[in-house]
Amino acid sequence: MNRRDFMLLTAAVSTVPALGYASVDYTKGLIEKHLAAGDTVYVDFKTDWCSTCRAMARRLDVLREENPAYDKHIVFIDVDFDRWGGSSLTKKWNVPSRSTHLVLKGDQELGRVYAKSSARAIGGLLDIALEAATATS
Repeated sequence: MNRRDFMLLTAAVSTVPALGYASVDYTKGLIEKHLAAGDTVYVDFKTDWCSTCRAMARRLDVLREENPAYDKHIVFIDVDFDRWGGSSLTKKWNVPSRSTHLVLKGDQELGRVYAKSSARAIGGLLDIALEAATATS
């Protein structure tokens, strides 16, 4: 490939939006709104500076990419623990620290992972969420 072709290809690729699995950033009342609507919610309590949080997020992204059913059926919400750590949200769900992932449905916590970035831990939590989201009553 010559330099001109490389530059054109690079420019074309840079205009394509980054593929990724977006989560919604938490705002007050957002989780309650989704739970009231009957959604299954996967909540990631994290901070930008936490290396464990980043490792957990990377694993979560890979697993979501491998199984599109997760994004089809589960609502993913990121909670900035630095901002919301002392709020009624963290008190209600007993979240004492960042690096915590929860699965919620209705008024129940269905599962929790704390400071574990393994595929087994996070994948298991995703599977709990998917099962709850797709269960027929």
